[in-house]
Amino acid sequence: QVQLVESGGGLVQAGGSLRLSCAASGDSFVMGWFRQAPGKEREFVAAVSRSATGSTYYADSVKGRFTISRDNAKNTVNLQMNSLRPEDTAVYYCAAGRTSRLTNRAEWYDYWGQGTQVTVSS
Repeated sequence: QVQLVESGGGLVQAGGSLRLSCAASGDSFVMGWFRQAPGKEREFVAAVSRSATGSTYYADSVKGRFTISRDNAKNTVNLQMNSLRPEDTAVYYCAAGRTSRLTNRAEWYDYWGQGTQVTVSS
């Protein structure tokens, strides 16, 4: 069992930046971030593999604005969010999976954090 603890959420004005961090109690191949806004389904944000190349995968809505990175030695994953928009407001969840797939599908992730709130004001 891998436990995930997120940090770094908060309130920011549109155009601002936030950095989310997630600490994992164990190792996993893929780590990612999902988000869920009120009244909406959970959606994929970004993922990164454990491979030497650190392959990444982004949702189109955040590509060019968000950057995911991980430190395999520390079992941590970060999400740098720039040029934030009000529509980025959501609870952000860290996820980790044993799958070797770099995937945007929530069902492939085995472990989930408790979530951290990100609010972007206009």
